[in-house]
Amino acid sequence: MDWGRMRRSENVEDRRGYRAFGGGAGLGVGGLVVVLLLSWLMGVNPLYLVGMLQEGGDGPPAQVQTGPPANDRQADFVRAILGDTEDTWNTIFQRSSQSYEEPKLVLFNDAVQSACGFASAAVGPFYCSRDEEVYLDLSFFEELSRRFGAPGDFARAYVIAHEVGHHIQHLLGISAKVQAQRARANEVTSNALSVRQELQADCFAGVWGHYTAKRGLVDRADVAAALNAAAQIGDDRLQKRAQGYVVPEAFTHGSAAQRVQWFQKGLESGDPDQCNTFTAGTTGQL
Repeated sequence: MDWGRMRRSENVEDRRGYRAFGGGAGLGVGGLVVVLLLSWLMGVNPLYLVGMLQEGGDGPPAQVQTGPPANDRQADFVRAILGDTEDTWNTIFQRSSQSYEEPKLVLFNDAVQSACGFASAAVGPFYCSRDEEVYLDLSFFEELSRRFGAPGDFARAYVIAHEVGHHIQHLLGISAKVQAQRARANEVTSNALSVRQELQADCFAGVWGHYTAKRGLVDRADVAAALNAAAQIGDDRLQKRAQGYVVPEAFTHGSAAQRVQWFQKGLESGDPDQCNTFTAGTTGQL
């Protein structure tokens, strides 16, 4: 994947130099001075004391800076991919006389505070509609390669484009409608709606991929890597790996076959209108 030719986005906030602690009110400057003094006297890591003081409080998590954010190749990659999604979706929205509001992408380590709440890296990349931001711990890329067997730059780019797809759904009012329907539905129906929403985000990711391929920035091997990534994080494969059996009624993102199908649909068509998973038939592969 030739991502070096992509424009770098200015909408990336790097919080990797910060460590988030759950619970407790902020210590303030005076409190931090006391913590530093105590840590020096006791010979312990000041972050340990901060964690102890924050634990059990009622306020929002504190974020303590532990060092300057790294400026590395992976961060440059994220800026390139996000910038390219911005260019693609700005053009698509302009065609329908709409204005595309670009999301911000937050890089973090271990845990982060968003407008949607406190989250650890264990939840994976996610989009928060309340602040219109995508959150990504770069360690997920290594997990995608090592644990899920889905290496490659375009596979990683697919992950970012999928979360941007959720932003598209938010801008178009789709997410709000799905949320309202899920609130009135039983668990099985709610899960089915979640699957359709996730598959549409896959399709939107494919739409972006269509234009990168059209510009000669990806080749067949890149596409194969992205399709493999979509398959490896299908609910059926994740359930099989985790518990040894599959429960379709508990799917929230779609099967491997469904995720590949809808990503490929966007990839081949380049048309967001082809991504209406909510009116697709319920027989076969949705």
